Amino acid sequence: MQRGTIDLKPSDLAYVPFVSVDNMMRNVRAVGVETFLRGLADYIEQDFLRWESFDKKPRIPAHAPQGVIELMPTSDGETFGFKYVNGHPGNTSEGLQTVTGFGVLANLKTGYPVLFSEMTILTALRTAANSALAAKYLAPPRATTMAVIGNGAQSDFQCLAFKELLGITEIRAFDIEKAASLRLARNLLDSGLNVTICKTPEDAIEGAQIITTVTADRKRATILTDNMVGAGVHINAVGGDCPGKTELHRDILLRSDIFVEFPDQTHIEGEFQQLDRDHPVTELWQVYSGKAPGRTSDGQITLFDSVGFAIEDFAALRYVRDLLPKTGHFEKLDLLADPDDPRDLYGMVLRSAACDDDKAA
Repeated sequence: MQRGTIDLKPSDLAYVPFVSVDNMMRNVRAVGVETFLRGLADYIEQDFLRWESFDKKPRIPAHAPQGVIELMPTSDGETFGFKYVNGHPGNTSEGLQTVTGFGVLANLKTGYPVLFSEMTILTALRTAANSALAAKYLAPPRATTMAVIGNGAQSDFQCLAFKELLGITEIRAFDIEKAASLRLARNLLDSGLNVTICKTPEDAIEGAQIITTVTADRKRATILTDNMVGAGVHINAVGGDCPGKTELHRDILLRSDIFVEFPDQTHIEGEFQQLDRDHPVTELWQVYSGKAPGRTSDGQITLFDSVGFAIEDFAALRYVRDLLPKTGHFEKLDLLADPDDPRDLYGMVLRSAACDDDKAA
């Protein structure tokens, strides 16, 4: 692999820009994490505004008792993209990540990949940017305080995204493992956010205009009960993201105006799986485009039932690809065979063997 500038001339098409974990971190640092989050939110909003130009389908899962592996494909008619992602909550007990991923963008005209990227870090950033973007349309105006229930790997990014896009200044954090909350507070020490570690979920939501739930256990859970949620709040429900996994009591959903990415997927994997399929929900792209209202009153409870959708990953990969000419933080991956004569693939193999023999001699 070699470093270099992006060049899509025919002579360079055998190389695919590859963003490793190390280079993803370099790209984030090059622009700053909050600027990166805002850039992701802008690209997601752009692609949601052209929602109807995309192919859309629920992600393709392979389930096991320990977790799930999923493929998330989409296309806008010119570019194809997909993400490979897993969700294995038990991994942390073995020192492994709960979520890992990688993604690809490809040119539909040629079929050639034009970007190959890690998406473990990028998914964490994308998820947070997407949450904050939805909250711009759904949260109470001038909200300053967010409760964060579940202080694992996603929580830091959520806090920073809400600070950047909504101006949140106060974080009230709770986790069943206090060490997770202490880690969150330590990581955000110089961020401009004031983090208060709370003893109970009830304590965390006191005075909060926004409630983010982002727990990892793969089970039906009741992180928020109905009596905990008062009028006028926005709930950012992130953790219920696979079949059989929820965080909110069903009665909260019945009192809320529910906003989703793609109903066919959210009904399988989100809080929405607790309700009948014909229960009314609003798609976010309709809110962003002005075709449907978001928050309409002070007393309204808005709920973003976040499960993640392929168009968001497509937008995130587009954002990264557009950054690369500016940052240079990528490598050229020798991924595609490039014979002198496209019909002579075997001849290329023979010539490579001859070259190896010459070197050995």
